[in-house]
Amino acid sequence: MQSAQDIALADILARPTRARVLDTPIPIDALPTPALLLDEARFERNVSKMARYLNGRNKGFRPHAKTHKCPLISARQMAAGAVGVCAAKVSEAAVLVHAGISDVLITSPIVSAQKAELIADLARRARVDIVVDSNDGLDVLLDALPAQAQLGVLIDVDVSMGRTGTRSEARMLELATRISDDPRTRFRGIQHYAGQVMHIEGYAARRERSLTLWESVAGSVALLTREGFPCEVVTGAGTGTYNIDSDVEVITDLQVGSYIFMDQEYLLIGGAESERFDDFEVALSVASSAISQPLPTAITVDGGFKAFASDSVNPEPMDLAGARFRFGGDEHGILLLEKGTQQPLLGSVQRFVTPHCDPTVNLYDAYWVHRDGMVHAQWPVAARGCSW
Repeated sequence: MQSAQDIALADILARPTRARVLDTPIPIDALPTPALLLDEARFERNVSKMARYLNGRNKGFRPHAKTHKCPLISARQMAAGAVGVCAAKVSEAAVLVHAGISDVLITSPIVSAQKAELIADLARRARVDIVVDSNDGLDVLLDALPAQAQLGVLIDVDVSMGRTGTRSEARMLELATRISDDPRTRFRGIQHYAGQVMHIEGYAARRERSLTLWESVAGSVALLTREGFPCEVVTGAGTGTYNIDSDVEVITDLQVGSYIFMDQEYLLIGGAESERFDDFEVALSVASSAISQPLPTAITVDGGFKAFASDSVNPEPMDLAGARFRFGGDEHGILLLEKGTQQPLLGSVQRFVTPHCDPTVNLYDAYWVHRDGMVHAQWPVAARGCSW
């Protein structure tokens, strides 16, 4: 008898994962809107820039697929030298492995027996690692693993975020012992992710906070090493601290995600030498059409909360200098125009920087991939909605 998870898994694995190349490129303004756009040249430069930067500091990068949910993008990151990729959830990992991604770290702990069985299956087909932060979570994994299994396990360590991870040294050592003692599991090291630090405004404040947290993690690494559990992997960090945490000696690789796209939340945090965090180019945008103008200084576009995901800021207009966006409901947005500025024509397509790239991507089935203003392919967002 099929379980609900089996049904859900079959549905997501039936989705396309390959690029659809258009017979004839089309201009962006010929797309049905709202549409998710990916500037391929900017995306490629972002991938290369991060790889070069971290390679120059002898750090690996393990980019997070929760940002893009697209195996085609993970494959390009692996080709650029990534040591592996991250998946936030088991269903994301299943899509990646099904599409041929060979090294996946699941960055959220589980306590579900069904998910543990799926992880055991994935580990037979690819190198799959997962984090644990409790004996309960480790128990369900061990119960699901067959005799010949080989599963890498990291301990998720929390310092101050309070989301997942253990703060107990005793539990950390107990988990390391249990992982090492079972021939089916291999102790790989530590994960520490401080998401609350990524968007601290001001480079100096962000640096101080991040390095302080990593000092505590370094103490955990030293303790594990003294007790006979050397850490092959110490992973974490993110886009907002890539040029901070790459100075931390104990870190082996960084779980950078949003750098490939950039969004308004990241642009506003400030860079090391500028008021805007412009280390990477804006490669992701949403195209939306002007459909109405009830007021002389405002025009309505066909993208609202169903086109943009935001938990703090609004989309940023890319094509109209001085214009501001405000949400007008689920289906609509309002472009507020300064007096004397260009008036967009009804029917014109306007592009916007996404407020928060990860959940915005999750609203769409595919990227429209373009170069020099011409769309030449669709890349499926194969792991859309994979939140289990």
